[in-house]
Amino acid sequence: MESLINFVQDEFIEKKDFPEFAAGDTITVYYEIREGEKVRTQFFRGVVIQIKGQGLSKTFTIRKMSGTVGVERIFPINLPALQKIEINKRGKVRRARIYYFRELRGKKARIKERQQ
Repeated sequence: MESLINFVQDEFIEKKDFPEFAAGDTITVYYEIREGEKVRTQFFRGVVIQIKGQGLSKTFTIRKMSGTVGVERIFPINLPALQKIEINKRGKVRRARIYYFRELRGKKARIKERQQ
């Protein structure tokens, strides 16, 4: 059964080349929004909280602050509406899933930048 799923994913789902990123990185995701007949590009910029799954079923969660409210969005890596992903900063964190980042406020919510 699993080999059948892998076969279908390899044959029918197109693979896009996105840069490698990890939890703690600040990225900008550009994606299409369809409003009736119109199509426009919108971006979502925030910190990667987690990367989940593997292969073409991989998803990643991004968190940003909109005023005083935290907004999280989950993107599948094979979403057809995804246009591009830009890495703005590489963050230095010790965990793969930084859920603790949700409770941090002010100066504690800063993530150190990783040296290349």
